[in-house]
Amino acid sequence: MRPNASARHLTSRVVPALIACLTAGIAAADTARQGGQVDEEVCAACHGRGVARAPQLGDRRQWAPLIREGQPTLTAHAWVGIRGMPPRGGRADLSLEAFAGGVAYMAQRAGANWQPPDPALLKRIEAEVRKREARLKARGGKAD
Repeated sequence: MRPNASARHLTSRVVPALIACLTAGIAAADTARQGGQVDEEVCAACHGRGVARAPQLGDRRQWAPLIREGQPTLTAHAWVGIRGMPPRGGRADLSLEAFAGGVAYMAQRAGANWQPPDPALLKRIEAEVRKREARLKARGGKAD
């Protein structure tokens, strides 16, 4: 009877941990897939066609200076709008998480090691958004 108790104890600890790992992997794959979908539905309209000097998907040279800004900064600037890019890429219905996934997807295609946003990264992006909005407000709403 002792081995069964030990097996039950092991099962009660290992199975939930295994399920958590599998669920996290599925969620990460789903988030990455969503980033590609956002790119196709929103970003590609400009980043896939050379509109208004938008850096093209996969062009490492064009994306390099943007990638150096860092994921939170670049995502926040794009979210608020920068140069010829409208806020949220012109899609007011996008969530910050979905938008950030699209930015990460495009940066990855240009060689960045950016991951889809997790809660900690989203907080950093939100902080950058607040800074960016404050700077724009101080300039009377004029973008870079």
